[in-house]
Amino acid sequence: MPDTDAPLIEARSLSAGYGSQPVVRDLDLEVRPGEVVALLGPNGAGKTTILRALSGSLAPMGGEVRWLGEPGRAPLHRRARQGLAYVGERAVFTRLDTAENLRVGRVTTRQALELFPELEKRLRTGAGMLSGGEQQMLSLARALCREPKLLLADELSLGLAPLVVDRLLRAVREAADHGLGALLVEQHVRKVLDIADRVYVLHRGRVTMTGTPKELRGNLDAIESSYLAANATHAAEKTTYATD
Repeated sequence: MPDTDAPLIEARSLSAGYGSQPVVRDLDLEVRPGEVVALLGPNGAGKTTILRALSGSLAPMGGEVRWLGEPGRAPLHRRARQGLAYVGERAVFTRLDTAENLRVGRVTTRQALELFPELEKRLRTGAGMLSGGEQQMLSLARALCREPKLLLADELSLGLAPLVVDRLLRAVREAADHGLGALLVEQHVRKVLDIADRVYVLHRGRVTMTGTPKELRGNLDAIESSYLAANATHAAEKTTYATD
């Protein structure tokens, strides 16, 4: 019998980046069935690079990724067939309507509306005309309704109203309660701590803090201050590069 407590996905001493430059260095991380893991950190910390390396869309520069217990470098489309779902920002087909987006994702309207009844009046609306929150509901419905083993989600809540953020995160938590493993990259620190089981805090490509939400709540002010300081530095570096 398979070990249901074994990690769905695991990074071991993972380094990843672009060209010859690593963005992430010596990362150890895992996600197990039934848990929500939050990956926190400021812009430029390497969060999206980690998701890309775990998903198979970016080859590691060092270390390894183990998916379903096996090391390898299978591409994203193959891992998707094995139960990995990847949701990025507004991952919809804008030229199709909502119902067509669901069909392309092999998800029934009934399944999607059970998860997000808010979409019922928007089924014949072009996905490009949906609000940001509706687009993310559509993206998440297409992913979750196929009952994946693992969800990798990059900034589900970026730029969205707090009530919409609550709906999206609650849907992920409920899916995890039924066995889904989830790794969420999030900027909404306090909200994601309400639904997460474990947390990794990233700074300049390295994990600087890890623990349960209860353990990290005492460091919330320091975490959020590091976001502001690092984001300001990142913006200054981009400006300097642009003007050199």
